[in-house]
Amino acid sequence: MSIHKKCFVGVFLVFIFGIGLFNVLASDRAFSERENRPLAQMPEWTLPNFYSGKLTARYETYMSDQFIWKDGWVRLKAMSERASLKKENNGVFFGKDGFLIEPFEKPGEQFDKNIEYVKRFAANAEGIQSYVLLAPTSIALYEDKLPLFAQTSSEREAFETAKEKLDSVMEVIDVYDALKSQSNEQIYFRTDHHWTMRGAYLAYRDSARALGIKPYEEDDFRIKTVAENFFGTLHSKTNAIGVEPDKIEVYLPNFETTQTVTYEDGRQSESLYEWDYLEKKDKYSLFLDGNHTLVKIKTGVGNGRKLAIVKDSYAHAFIPFLANHFEEIHVLDLRYYHSDVLMYLNDQNISEVLFLYNVANFTKDPNMIWLSQSTLK
Repeated sequence: MSIHKKCFVGVFLVFIFGIGLFNVLASDRAFSERENRPLAQMPEWTLPNFYSGKLTARYETYMSDQFIWKDGWVRLKAMSERASLKKENNGVFFGKDGFLIEPFEKPGEQFDKNIEYVKRFAANAEGIQSYVLLAPTSIALYEDKLPLFAQTSSEREAFETAKEKLDSVMEVIDVYDALKSQSNEQIYFRTDHHWTMRGAYLAYRDSARALGIKPYEEDDFRIKTVAENFFGTLHSKTNAIGVEPDKIEVYLPNFETTQTVTYEDGRQSESLYEWDYLEKKDKYSLFLDGNHTLVKIKTGVGNGRKLAIVKDSYAHAFIPFLANHFEEIHVLDLRYYHSDVLMYLNDQNISEVLFLYNVANFTKDPNMIWLSQSTLK
């Protein structure tokens, strides 16, 4: 073997064993700021886990999460993807004008199940007015920004399917046209999968008639830019290079308001916003402190109306507008709330419930099965 080959093999072995050694010596991380999620920890070795195969699966997840310099390797992969002129990375398209856009997967069996769960809940919720708002994601409004030959299914068709099956038992709110007509504005983030508060305002204004409220005009709010360096979930997925950050705006009422927000752990706040998140990567959690099992909002609106919202995180930028019209709002997240929803509504004397999800999440979220706890009696 030539000296050059020996040197190459030596460098390769040093690299491989060095990476292995660093992995053994490095301290485990508890949380990834880039991915905004807890990281897997070393699994516990037990005979049941070993024989069931769970130990191996959990260890693979642990090694993937804790791999040394993982964020750097991911960035390097993203750079190579862009250098090779690929149009997507980790299932996210590199769109025009700096937009990062997730494709919409063709709905499967879970979509049909979720429609049935919601339909049966509404049918069994005697004395409770039910609404559903399925918000489009950015791909429904910005198909013109997709790269050439990008493949995706139609969110609009999925919404129409849900509407056809649900409108016999509940009020189905369609905000697509209202958003589409203003799609030249910043109504969705470019680097994140959520709508902006401007997008949420347009949906609120268009939903008002169905909800039986008179919407406030945009002039009734002071629109304040609170961050100009926001990189969201889609940026974390792709590690896109050269993408400009988003800005975050909030709509602050010019009229007097009061709210008391109570979280499931008993902590209370007098604000619908948690401003400390502006100093973190997860800036979208500015709205209602991110995801929680149950949040109760009591306002100064003395009209006696109580609304429950069963939701995903699209509701977080929408709720501050509704807080100006309801005396109480109870926010339930089925990813964590696994008790009887209908019993909760009855116990709290709540006579209105709004299901608010983005279309993509509604088609595949497995957690709506918890609604069956209220309907299968």
